[in-house]
Amino acid sequence: MTQVASIPRSVPIESHISDAAYARIVALSKSQAGIMLSPSKVSMVKSRLTRRLRVLGIPTFEGYLDFLERAENADEMSAFVSALTTNVTQFFRENHHFDFIRTTIYPQIKAKLDRGEKVRIWSAGCSNGQEPYSIAMTLLDCDPAIGSKDCLILATDIDPLVLATASAASYAVSLIGGIPEPLLTKSFTVSQEADGLRYHVTDKVKSLVRFRQLNLNDDWPMQGSFDLIMCRNVMIYFDTTTQSRLLTRFCNKLTQNGWLMIGHSERLPDDIAPQLTNVGVTTYTRAHKH
Repeated sequence: MTQVASIPRSVPIESHISDAAYARIVALSKSQAGIMLSPSKVSMVKSRLTRRLRVLGIPTFEGYLDFLERAENADEMSAFVSALTTNVTQFFRENHHFDFIRTTIYPQIKAKLDRGEKVRIWSAGCSNGQEPYSIAMTLLDCDPAIGSKDCLILATDIDPLVLATASAASYAVSLIGGIPEPLLTKSFTVSQEADGLRYHVTDKVKSLVRFRQLNLNDDWPMQGSFDLIMCRNVMIYFDTTTQSRLLTRFCNKLTQNGWLMIGHSERLPDDIAPQLTNVGVTTYTRAHKH
């Protein structure tokens, strides 16, 4: 992150974001991450960015934005985006998706693996890793030997801070809710730390997952297609135009019979609905042209 050790930390921070500063914040969040900030988000934005001003010792939001836009401070842009995103997730969140993986998707990817073909899954907007690890645990529960086959889960997020947590694969007791007891026993080791018990994802689970930083609105370096794409509770940050563009790109990255899963509060824009066929709760496949 940006080196700020020489900056004084006791500077009083202004208590108000001007309309001009907020307009700059809105424009930056849209251009850098596709995040739409409405006028109703001013208080939330002020609270979260005040922490960055305090860390950097910058007294005004205009001053912070000037700092942020200087090329030599590019690392701070990650902190800016991180501050504006809400990384709320849990293991096996929206459990119906994992039931669908177990009952419907796994038998079909098993057939691919048995034929010696590869299987690729993408957790897009993976936050602190609970979603891709939940996928991995589900697949290993279906086939304990799946790690020896050509099956990998790509897990991406725009925020390097949550990716660091995901890669560390170590969770406090408060973060392991939702994991069925048999999977908890098989998929974690436990240690006593100064701050309490920590649950560590086993190497067998971790070996199925690859973490990468990626802004979904930038170019994607991945060349191949995916059998399953999970992008849940991410598009709620984007406007309809951005959602449509992203969903079209997801459709183009799915294998012929691949699946797309979105969040429970997300809906397909009207122009995208014909491209996808609903096969379960917020679960879709590519629509086949007749």
